[in-house]
Amino acid sequence: MDLVHAAFEPAGDGSHPTILAMHGWGSNALDLMGLAPYIAHGQCLTLCPQGPVEVEIGAVNGYGWYQLRMGAPPDMEAMGQAADRLMRFVDAALERYPVNRRKLIVMGFSQGGVMAYNLAIRHPERFAALVALSTWFPEELAEYAGNREALAQLPTLVQHGRADDMIEITKARQSVERLRKFKLPLTYREYDCGHEITVEAIQDLSAFLMEKVIQPVITP
Repeated sequence: MDLVHAAFEPAGDGSHPTILAMHGWGSNALDLMGLAPYIAHGQCLTLCPQGPVEVEIGAVNGYGWYQLRMGAPPDMEAMGQAADRLMRFVDAALERYPVNRRKLIVMGFSQGGVMAYNLAIRHPERFAALVALSTWFPEELAEYAGNREALAQLPTLVQHGRADDMIEITKARQSVERLRKFKLPLTYREYDCGHEITVEAIQDLSAFLMEKVIQPVITP
């Protein structure tokens, strides 16, 4: 596996419902790992890969998925390369960890959420649900949509803070409108918070995953 990553494994031999969780710009593989025991009562195997782009933020550097270009259109080529690398990571993880391949959830926060959108839009048939946290859906990404039938069956949860000063709430609302064009089953939640994940958001996320992925019997 060519990406540094952290893993949370629930009790039991598996196979387990699994969350692929991508961190935001300037963070690292451990950023979302602390949520794993609290999401859906810790029933999900959680894999947190680390972005390959090093970000200078002080004494300890962080990581990202592609270089940000402030004020410029998103670099779709760089996003695509990062998405391809993540899918190779997924393929390797399926061989290494006790993953229930029919219950694989793609989730991301901030820039990691853009990558979650990339993976889900390009390969919707690979995932049982999509979770986008404090992030945005680039308009240009719509051109890369894969299996439209699979997209229309992909349960999606979008969460965002109304006071987010990193990614304004208007970008989340625009993203939701873009997503609705794919006719996917979408749940949208706003919270009285900033660029963060609250306890209420985790509770809503857990309920969503229990209902849409963990409890249902998903057959091939």
